[in-house]
Amino acid sequence: MAVKIFDRETILDLTVNIIPLFIIGFFLGLFLLYQAWGWDTLPSVLMIGLHVVPLVTLALLTYLSGKAIAGSEKTGDVFHQGQALVPGASEKEHGGAEAEPAIAEAGDEDEDEESGTEETRAAE
Repeated sequence: MAVKIFDRETILDLTVNIIPLFIIGFFLGLFLLYQAWGWDTLPSVLMIGLHVVPLVTLALLTYLSGKAIAGSEKTGDVFHQGQALVPGASEKEHGGAEAEPAIAEAGDEDEDEESGTEETRAAE
């Protein structure tokens, strides 16, 4: 069985870099296949270089950030979105399908707290 480097959530985090990679690659391929103004050495090499350098740099940056994200999710604490700095926030459970009921239960607790506040306000 092949070892997965990136899980589904890490891939979703990296899509902000993957989409520009495809865009740059598309235009690089387009400029290599069709030279609208003909081939002149200096401008053509400069144009291709200005596409290749960001493409390679962004690909390397995407890979390294993906490794960092995947590594931190395995070793560090993982919180629900927006809850990392909230005092007393519970950690997100690892395990995919097992985590979904915990999220649903957390939503039920929020509803109980909201109804409790309304009762307290009515009593005052």
